Amino acid sequence: MIDKKLIPYGGLKKEPFSGTHHGMRYFFRGDDGKSSTTFTVFIYPEPWCFEDTPEEEKEQKTFPLSDEGMDEAIAWLFERFETEKSKWLNASRDAMHIVNNQTF
Repeated sequence: MIDKKLIPYGGLKKEPFSGTHHGMRYFFRGDDGKSSTTFTVFIYPEPWCFEDTPEEEKEQKTFPLSDEGMDEAIAWLFERFETEKSKWLNASRDAMHIVNNQTF
């Protein structure tokens, strides 16, 4: 799914990090700016970006801003994906249908 080496957790204090895995989008964000000691990971279904996804479709969990915290966050992502695998795979499969039916 995601290799923690690709996420410079110290960099989360300055910039968020996002990605997707088979319909499950994730968004890593440092908490409380540059003095942060924690970060929060959000998961939500495709197709929309973090800002355009309704809050009720997002799930979040906070972790310590450390190597161990990053291990915990990655394990949580894997667990959440496996727990609701059909939800995420359906979101991936249906993404273009949702986008095409959206009124702009």
